[in-house]
Amino acid sequence: MPGKTLDTRRKGADSEKITINLGYVDLGQVDLLVQEGFYSNRTDFIRTAICNQLDRHDEAVRQSIVRHRLELGLRRYHRAELEAAVAAHQVLHIQVLGLAIIDADASPELARAAIGSLHVLGALQAGPAVKAALADRIH
Repeated sequence: MPGKTLDTRRKGADSEKITINLGYVDLGQVDLLVQEGFYSNRTDFIRTAICNQLDRHDEAVRQSIVRHRLELGLRRYHRAELEAAVAAHQVLHIQVLGLAIIDADASPELARAAIGSLHVLGALQAGPAVKAALADRIH
């Protein structure tokens, strides 16, 4: 059951907060570049640096996506889709690079019956009960 994915990398849609540790000298250099007007703030510098590195490795990422058969972007799993998989005696093996969402109206029992494995590089949004039901299937 193929679904639609949406490439959210450069769209500034929902984002995930991360924390990094930097040495004092590196942090000072970032602050200097911000002070000199090269970047609007530390976050702008970090986002720019990450995007530059991703662009630098773009071909390797593309090849890995194909090799691992990952869906790229945002992939939402609706209750009806999970029910259809169960009714068809199919087990979903979800592989997403980006954001995977299991709708809130999908019960933990339904998610467990429909999903055989879940591998998300990025973020998974699902209710705590669904995540707990799938804990042994999340890689």
